[in-house]
Amino acid sequence: MGVIRYSIPNSFTALSLLLGLGSIATTQVGDLEFAAWIIVWCGLLDTMDGVAARILKATSSFGAEFDSMADLVSFGVAPAILVFNLGLQYGGVEVETGQFWVLLLACGVFVLAGAMRLARFNLTSEVPHGGWFTGIPITAAGGGLISSMVIVMIRYDDTSTVLPLHLYLPVLMFILAILMVSRVRFPKATMRKSKIINAFQIVNIFLIFVCGVFRIYPEYLFGIGVFLLVAGVIAGRITRDQPVED
Repeated sequence: MGVIRYSIPNSFTALSLLLGLGSIATTQVGDLEFAAWIIVWCGLLDTMDGVAARILKATSSFGAEFDSMADLVSFGVAPAILVFNLGLQYGGVEVETGQFWVLLLACGVFVLAGAMRLARFNLTSEVPHGGWFTGIPITAAGGGLISSMVIVMIRYDDTSTVLPLHLYLPVLMFILAILMVSRVRFPKATMRKSKIINAFQIVNIFLIFVCGVFRIYPEYLFGIGVFLLVAGVIAGRITRDQPVED
């Protein structure tokens, strides 16, 4: 029974890793929107992985390392390649120009920062931090924000094509990279003392799953991603001098 118990969350992780590879392949054949939806599904699987591990009491060192490997592919490499191809297809970035190399560098820095963020998390996961992360998690940056942003841009391509994406995309990737490796306090999706916050979290997780599974309302996914990123950073700054609580 022990093997089966541990295999359930690890199966979610394995599927997320394989879908991350699928997103990369789908991006390379030119279907950027579907590739972005695949990353959204990876995010859903990552949530199910964590929930299953806690319910079944099946957390392990192997599971933590395996999860980090999958996260690097699904929320680091796959989103970076997606954004790079978005710049080429919709941003007017031409190969071997200055804009091309800047975008490539920004995507590389994003992946590198994500890997460093995951390594730091694994080293400090045994230290109690209450309900807070140190730095923006890669799942929020690559899985929540970038994937939904790409979907929205493709859905509204008449607007996207007139935006200076050759400038916006590298700036976005650099900012997210800095936030991931920073010491910014960022709230975890965990139960709080406030019933209002708990209800907000439950409702939004439910809506995110509905939108992700049925591939509807990417505008909501992008909007809530931006809101949670900004609100989370502000909350971390406001509470930085307060004692950490579970």
